[in-house]
Amino acid sequence: MPPSTWLQVPHRRFNPLTRTWVLVSPHRTQRPWQGEVAKTESVSAVHYDSTCYLCPGNTRAGGHRNPQYKDVFVFDNDYAALLPDVAPLADAPHDDLFRAERELGACRVICFHPDHDLTLARMQPPDIDRVVAAWAAQYEDLGRRSKIKYVQIFENRGPMMGASNPHPHCQVWATEHVPDGPRTEQAAQLAYRRAHGRCLLCDTVEREMQLAERIVCENPEFVALVPFWAVWPFETLVLGRRHLGSLVEMDVAQRVGLADILKQVTTRYDNLFQTSFPYTMGFHQSPTDSKPHPEWHFHAHFYPPLLRSATVRKFMVGFEMLGMPQRDITPESAAEKLRALSDLHYTLKK
Repeated sequence: MPPSTWLQVPHRRFNPLTRTWVLVSPHRTQRPWQGEVAKTESVSAVHYDSTCYLCPGNTRAGGHRNPQYKDVFVFDNDYAALLPDVAPLADAPHDDLFRAERELGACRVICFHPDHDLTLARMQPPDIDRVVAAWAAQYEDLGRRSKIKYVQIFENRGPMMGASNPHPHCQVWATEHVPDGPRTEQAAQLAYRRAHGRCLLCDTVEREMQLAERIVCENPEFVALVPFWAVWPFETLVLGRRHLGSLVEMDVAQRVGLADILKQVTTRYDNLFQTSFPYTMGFHQSPTDSKPHPEWHFHAHFYPPLLRSATVRKFMVGFEMLGMPQRDITPESAAEKLRALSDLHYTLKK
């Protein structure tokens, strides 16, 4: 089979970060759709919502009143999934079949901006710079706690991704153990470093820049691409050009570069279907266990669910739940579509 045709037939691709596979079925892109059609999320014009528990001056669901904040606002989650003072579970089962153990930690919310209407895609670069600084401060602050081994920063954008409030915000969960996702990536990065003497994601950046097939956008410090092993239709991976393990290791240029690349990616997402694009985004970075982690390369994952329009999404069901993830549109095709889009938000065009 000629090399040029392998992209047209079913094949599977290996993800070296998780050491798992994804099935790619490019011939299915034209199949008819009679499934769920979701509602379109339009850009609102509500800059302040008196019923929003994240807007400045309003009372939150837990009874606390927000200050009249002017930029970034951070607070402890009123309904935290983790608690800081959980005692060891002395009476819990702990054998080869049934095992439970304590997980203590902390959960915080970061409001990006006082304007209820904004998203990262429509915020100004200096505003996103302040958000990046807040992420770094929270990673450092929570990571200093003696029992905290990992700080996970993530944003669920839009009701399709389960966001309970449209106000621009994200969450920070700090945990006693390294969660399965970053723990799996850590093992893969460590194994690659031992086998090759190099960084897995540094090598990925170098190869992707040479090929230029899956690059979406870039700046002097970061590159955004659709990874070779992408699962979600328009999934992207944001990678630093320089090797560093966490937000706190970044210099000023890298923080500015991160803010810029996030705005570029999210703007292209909105422009793709001219809607406020839903996604889950999060950073994977070094554990906070006071140990050196030269294997870790800071990166961000974007997992957006939309498939072929603003109202049709990808479902992970059936074979995906029982076998392995599967996608129709190839990563190369997805990258080409995103790359061709303007970095000027569609709402600003005449």
